[in-house]
Amino acid sequence: MSSAGKSHQTRSVARLAAIQALYQMEVSGAGAETVVREFVDHRFGSEIEGEPLAEADEAFFADIVRGVVKDQAKIDQLIAKRLATGWRLDRLDATVRSILRAGAFELSVLKDIPTEIVIDEYVEIAKSFFEGVEPGFVNGALDGIARDERG
Repeated sequence: MSSAGKSHQTRSVARLAAIQALYQMEVSGAGAETVVREFVDHRFGSEIEGEPLAEADEAFFADIVRGVVKDQAKIDQLIAKRLATGWRLDRLDATVRSILRAGAFELSVLKDIPTEIVIDEYVEIAKSFFEGVEPGFVNGALDGIARDERG
């Protein structure tokens, strides 16, 4: 695999892990540093049923988790602007909320990553969790946030 392909794959794995970490933080109340350390120490580089897990860009993972926590008020405002009238962020499924927060963080802070890649990656993550309307919702919300943040 080329280094570009490997880099893309390690970032994809990092994004999925970040969603899992953000979800875990929300349901358990654990802090960012605790969850980042758990993933780095116990999940990355481990195996499931004898099969090695895909390699993750651990620094990118940690940047997303820490960045979402640090900028959560701003990120939540970006998302709230894109919700239907009368909807609140806390009414969304916790996994969808985590996906939107990570995507909004990348779109608003990590502006060197192309918009299409960010949106496509998070829509694919949504598809891995949901078969209904959620991937389309994630696509529309992140597209709107991208227009707001990147013009």
